[in-house]
Amino acid sequence: MQRCGTIESVRRMVRDRWGFETFRPLQEQAIEAAVSGRDTVVVIPTGGGKSLCYQAPAAARESGITVVVSPLIALMKDQVDALNARGIASALYNSSLRSDEKRNVIDGLHNGQFKLLYVAPERFPDQNFIDLLHGAGVNSIAIDEAHCISHWGHDFRPDYRKLSALRDIFPDTPIHAFTATATPRVRDDIAAQLKLNAPAFLVGNFDRANLTYRVLWRREMKQRIMTILDRYADKGAGIIYCIRRNDVDELTASLRSNGYDVRPYHAGLSPDIRKANQEAFSSREANIIIATIAFGMGIDRPDIRFVLHTGMPQSIEAYQQETGRAGRDGLPAECVMFHTTADFMTWRAILEKGSSGDDVKIRIAQLEKVLDFCKAPSCRHRLLVEHFGQTYDKESCGACDACLGERDDVPDATVVAQKILSAIVRTGERYGAKYLADVLIGNDTDKVADRGHLNLSVFGLMSEYDTQDIRSWIDQLAAGGHLAVGEEYRTFSVTDTGWTLLRGTSEARLFADDRAKRGAKRERRRRRPVAPDFQDDQSMGTAYAGDGESELDAELYEALRKVRKELADERSVPAYCIFPNKTLEKIAIMKPMDDASLGAVPGIGPKKMEQYGAFMLECVKRFAC
Repeated sequence: MQRCGTIESVRRMVRDRWGFETFRPLQEQAIEAAVSGRDTVVVIPTGGGKSLCYQAPAAARESGITVVVSPLIALMKDQVDALNARGIASALYNSSLRSDEKRNVIDGLHNGQFKLLYVAPERFPDQNFIDLLHGAGVNSIAIDEAHCISHWGHDFRPDYRKLSALRDIFPDTPIHAFTATATPRVRDDIAAQLKLNAPAFLVGNFDRANLTYRVLWRREMKQRIMTILDRYADKGAGIIYCIRRNDVDELTASLRSNGYDVRPYHAGLSPDIRKANQEAFSSREANIIIATIAFGMGIDRPDIRFVLHTGMPQSIEAYQQETGRAGRDGLPAECVMFHTTADFMTWRAILEKGSSGDDVKIRIAQLEKVLDFCKAPSCRHRLLVEHFGQTYDKESCGACDACLGERDDVPDATVVAQKILSAIVRTGERYGAKYLADVLIGNDTDKVADRGHLNLSVFGLMSEYDTQDIRSWIDQLAAGGHLAVGEEYRTFSVTDTGWTLLRGTSEARLFADDRAKRGAKRERRRRRPVAPDFQDDQSMGTAYAGDGESELDAELYEALRKVRKELADERSVPAYCIFPNKTLEKIAIMKPMDDASLGAVPGIGPKKMEQYGAFMLECVKRFAC
């Protein structure tokens, strides 16, 4: 089987076709594994450039193809268009093709025309398709969104599970699994299901230090959203996620009535409207999308300055992936989640309607983790990083509501916690938060009386507080690992960690319940250092560092965008396949006047120079006159 040569041959390919000299973290290791023919499980967080890890080795091969398994037709088309624009012959093969288009792909495979072939997982049970691949000579198989293989992944798909047959179909072909979000358990399950041979596990850093996380009770949400939109007006883009389609429609109508240019996106809209709104967002004609979770995969705008959730996401993995669409340029971005406890029940009803058996239990357990994330009295960055099995060494992230001091600490939190834990122990560790609050406040209810808890020393021990406060603190203690939560009902028992707190050998931190606050929550603005370098939306390689001194010529930039659009329209490809925005911005700063200076602009390799260099130079010179 013909491999892809050496890491140097791939490096030359990246330089010539992508226009970059170096790799992002983990890209080089993943490519080296591909060069050596080793199976891999590669976890690179959203925006980290995982597609280059399989595209570049495939492009460097002299013959044979890399088969890329991808879940979305639109995503396949975008990637194929981008590859072909770089001079790397690629194709997709799926149900969206007409009969004549399928014949053209089949002929191209027979003739050795393509370097990469994108397919959906549903294709592999088709023996005719398998025979076609065998004839084309498959050198490697890349599986994108590989977490879909695992029951423990946040987006399990039965068709992905069937990919376990690939090892039997292609016993000597290297298989590479790629995902942006996978816990250690999911990573191991991916390797087991695909029957990988001694795979290399390459896992990136899950900490997105440039993102600021906030979790707020869903009070005065629309006003708070408008405040955020005003803060980022003309400074970039944003995504607002909603749980239900009706929520999308209602929020869209409300914000439009207040003068905001927002676009909706959900499965209930016509395909034409969805496509138009997504393309408008990708091309920067629109800056704010209000959407269900159906939106986002394949969106690579680097200037997304905020991602808002109007309700709890389904899982920590989903939250990491969705918020990870913000700040891909390395600059500061904001992630705000609005929630109520009703969100848990909403998602539970949706999941129980669409799943059954163990799948429901797994999904509900994932929801519990999100609830813990919302309630936990600790650093948001730490919670996310540790969820994915990594260690967070910083004392404070300086970029979340907890570490920024935006949540009010409860005085004497350890004493408050000890009273709650004592009540849980003395009532037999078998009750939920509402009942425990009744006991601690001293509510003489029939249930409390019938169970003989009126005579407990903890009855009325926290009468100065209300039910809302105590229930919030119980949730915080559970999120902090001091309480275990019952599987069938949300009842509480004290863990070993909780006992150390109860015995006074450790201390607690609790926050005041956000629901109890009145008036607008104060917002602290802090300056964060600009990242020393960043990448554009389609480069997949290491980009340039801005010099911080030269100014972008806005008129020239708009003229360059117009030229790029004309070139893209002529070739029927997305504009970013010609040049990404960051490359145009650099041209508008550097104003190159000849081939040598234009070729020095990061993101412009020899192939792009040959195809489009003259058009760019003509535009720059026209403005220089």
